[in-house]
Amino acid sequence: MADITAVIFDVGNVLYHWNPRLLYERLIPDDQALDAFLRDIVSPEWHFQHDAGRPFAQTSAELIARHPDHADLIRLWGDKFIDSVKPAISGMPEIIRDLDDGGVPLFAITNFSAEFWEPFHAREQALFAPFRDIVVSGAERMVKPEPAIYRLALARFEISPEQALFVDDRAENVSAAQSEGMRGHLFRDAASLRAELAALNLL
Repeated sequence: MADITAVIFDVGNVLYHWNPRLLYERLIPDDQALDAFLRDIVSPEWHFQHDAGRPFAQTSAELIARHPDHADLIRLWGDKFIDSVKPAISGMPEIIRDLDDGGVPLFAITNFSAEFWEPFHAREQALFAPFRDIVVSGAERMVKPEPAIYRLALARFEISPEQALFVDDRAENVSAAQSEGMRGHLFRDAASLRAELAALNLL
């Protein structure tokens, strides 16, 4: 078995907390109404279109046509999306720093809208500075857990799957990475990840 020499991270809910509730909870004070809006209007299925490369201008126009009474709130998703991505998860900036200090190559594969990624990445330059490359699903028009995005990333990163530890908070994404030959870590918290990195002699 080849030694693990590189780490590939997910971004949302691995490096940073992401929750659309953070964007809307101050605007929809009633919890039941907020839950219904997030479930039935700006649903995960609707947002996944952005991760797959569809422009917000198209998806929002379609959604507003179906729910014109929510037009202002829907538009806010595009205007303020990065407000739904909040501070880095506790312990993760330190892990990134320690891996980088040790010379471990760092990469990422993220399901993220290309148009939303640009302002977010600019805001968080300090944490992402050590990363050698990041594959953004919206830019590539392919998403995890599709095998193609992992193959694209490995080719672009110029590493073999046996060399990579892939870290993601979604089991299906980890399983897909493992099917491509990578070692997988289902992220729960920084402490558990740090323990595995230490066991792999990366920290």
